[in-house]
Amino acid sequence: MREDKLLEGERVFLRPLNADDQDTYYTMFFNTDVRRLTGTKQAFTYAQIEQYIANKWQDSEAVLLLICLQVTEEVIGDIALQDIDTTNRNANIRVAIGKVEHQSKGYGSEAMRLMLDYGFGILNLHRVELNLFDYNKQAARAYEKVGFTIEGVQREALFYDHAYHDSILMSMLAREYREKYLE
Repeated sequence: MREDKLLEGERVFLRPLNADDQDTYYTMFFNTDVRRLTGTKQAFTYAQIEQYIANKWQDSEAVLLLICLQVTEEVIGDIALQDIDTTNRNANIRVAIGKVEHQSKGYGSEAMRLMLDYGFGILNLHRVELNLFDYNKQAARAYEKVGFTIEGVQREALFYDHAYHDSILMSMLAREYREKYLE
């Protein structure tokens, strides 16, 4: 039984990233599907991933956690609250499931609910937003099911794979979260 389970759900738990996770994290960012869904263009070196992990430990404006399966403790993705603005109580959230065999099973949605509960209930955030790209229809449906609302569209904001794509801005307010999950 792991002692570093920060947030626990029924099927997944979230835990901090540590130096032992560098190989897993490095491999996850070279998955073609993950790179496309997140709009990641940069190729990262192992040293850059090592530095990224070291910087995240010291970043007071971000909470980066790994998504792990409860049964096997396998790392299947990551989730982050980032750009935390304590004055206005806002943050951005992102999630990535690293392997196709773990996608479309509700793991990302469960991780999202755990992180939103932490953000609204522990960090006292008022608003959490995210961006996704118009070709990621599956994520849009999942985010709406979790309770996010579309706020707007940045037209042709991403150039990826020889084409421009819209970026969709979605958000959830603390009261919307509480109405959906706590009442």
